[in-house]
Amino acid sequence: MISGRVQGVGYRAWAVTKATHLGLQGWVRNLKDGQVEAVFAGEQAMIEQMIEACKEGPDHARVEAIEVFTHKDAVEGPFAARQTV
Repeated sequence: MISGRVQGVGYRAWAVTKATHLGLQGWVRNLKDGQVEAVFAGEQAMIEQMIEACKEGPDHARVEAIEVFTHKDAVEGPFAARQTV
């Protein structure tokens, strides 16, 4: 869960590009409360790199906080942006 100024600044598109470059699977979407939710699956080292990158985000983002949760649900397919929920 990523909060701050993270919607309307290209965060989802940036995340898709970055996660794809790192070889990750998963998805990213905007939430109605203004946060961005992302799920990353893949090699642990690449996930950790992605989480670190998410702390900065794209140029116009201002990330205030990131909450990381671990779960065991399977994630398959290429990394993608999802609709806002």
